[in-house]
Amino acid sequence: MKILRSISYLTVTLFLGCSGGYQGSSSVDSVAIMEPFFDLQYTKAERDSLQESLRGRTEQVQKIHGYQLPNSTAPALDFNPRPAGFELDKNQQPIDFDLPENVPLPGHEHELAFYTVAQLSFLVRTRQISAVELTRFFTDRLKKYGDTLQCLITITEERALEQAKKADEELAAGKYRGPLHGMPYGVKDLLALDGYKTTWGAMPFKDQEVQGTASVIKKLDEAGAVLVAKLTLGALAMGDIWYGGVTKWNMEQGSSGSSAGSASATAAGLVPFAIGTETWGSIVSPSTRCGTTGLRPTFGRVSRTGAMALSWSMDKIGPITRSAQDAAIVFEAIRGTDGKDRTVVDAAFNFDGKRDVTKLKVAYLKSLFGKSRNAKNDSLALITFENMGVQPEEIELPDDVPVGALSVILAGEAAAAFDELTRSNEDDLLVNQKRSAWPNYFRTSRFISAADYINANRIRQELILKVNDLFRDYDAVVCPSFGGNQLLMTNLTGHPCVVLPNGFNDENSPTSFSIIGNLYEEASLLELAHAWQQATDMDEQHPEMFMN
Repeated sequence: MKILRSISYLTVTLFLGCSGGYQGSSSVDSVAIMEPFFDLQYTKAERDSLQESLRGRTEQVQKIHGYQLPNSTAPALDFNPRPAGFELDKNQQPIDFDLPENVPLPGHEHELAFYTVAQLSFLVRTRQISAVELTRFFTDRLKKYGDTLQCLITITEERALEQAKKADEELAAGKYRGPLHGMPYGVKDLLALDGYKTTWGAMPFKDQEVQGTASVIKKLDEAGAVLVAKLTLGALAMGDIWYGGVTKWNMEQGSSGSSAGSASATAAGLVPFAIGTETWGSIVSPSTRCGTTGLRPTFGRVSRTGAMALSWSMDKIGPITRSAQDAAIVFEAIRGTDGKDRTVVDAAFNFDGKRDVTKLKVAYLKSLFGKSRNAKNDSLALITFENMGVQPEEIELPDDVPVGALSVILAGEAAAAFDELTRSNEDDLLVNQKRSAWPNYFRTSRFISAADYINANRIRQELILKVNDLFRDYDAVVCPSFGGNQLLMTNLTGHPCVVLPNGFNDENSPTSFSIIGNLYEEASLLELAHAWQQATDMDEQHPEMFMN
């Protein structure tokens, strides 16, 4: 009989034995052996008293295992990042994206590959180029470079050309949906699309079709955008290794993950923008490696309906773009409720691309500068802010909470999300079988007790209060993208983050810094990032081998 890979194996089936039969006194010894893994110490009498209750618990667990749960079924408990008394700002003002007023066609067609959404939108709106022409241009680039970068799973060409033709017809009839009208884009292939495979980047699911279309795609459809590709992700949203290979940033390096294809394809000019997701760095990390601008919105800003679930209390969906301005344009289209994802709220997004950012109150995480992996470029980013007239104040993140230990929340939820994959042994089909990869991670995570998972979330609540207290006096906080535990901390608390390129390291790979801030205040972060990018040319650097 296959041993159940679950928490019950440690505290329940160990005393029953692999065959399910009662093992007598050996069960007492088995419980004693496993106690250190749970930081427990029972007496012999207490272990003996456990046995009958554990037998009943085993039956309960087996019934739970026997119930078929699709990945799309969320727990009855919803995560809420807002402290008590937090008031949502629902006063929506007119948005000014600071769109360009004059954009000519380039001298060479291939230069279109690195135009921003803002620039391309002008060309489409003024009918210098049609949506159909733009769609064919980017699908051709996907066909040319997709295999080279190993960033492509499916080109949705037939659907895309239908959408593009409709966009052109609407424009000719005087209907303009906004700056995403006729704009090609790609999505991370954990978002469902009716009629197409949704592979989750993983061998066990490479032929899977998920019914329905993800809400984020529906919202982009409504905005007039044209979906041209489903892009790679590290299998089940980890890293850049998927069933077809390793997604590349260049020919020597993977693109990091797990929104590997979304960042790689955007950086190489195969799409003007893409949709990624983040649970613990999956927008920040590939955006850093590929030199793109990424937005991780506040938890509960964008519906996850139709998206693969990894961690119900930490998963977030956001855009990967060439600029903060583009990120604002895309975010405006995808944010808001859909009547299905209970965690999503409607809050204002009052982005002003012309805002005087010197009036923003900005802080920086002092102790992380100088210690980051890209200390020189991070320090230069701060100097640029000072030259812009922004004077960041020193602050420090709370250091009295065991943030690293709270990763058991993600571990427990991920193990639950892929329970059947683990117990069926189909996790052996995943390409990456390292000790740090999902198969072993899922198995290990089955040994997190319910009590410890709940107490971790109680500590998380205290962390939320501390971070909100720290951020409330500032509009934005500048920090290294990787340093200390800020990346895990702010993913746990649900705070938003903009990651933007700030140069290259000694290996000529892009580097980045991040701007984090208050819940639902993506506008301030993007305004500051937009101003910084206007003052520099870091967002205008592109991989040379894809320039034609």
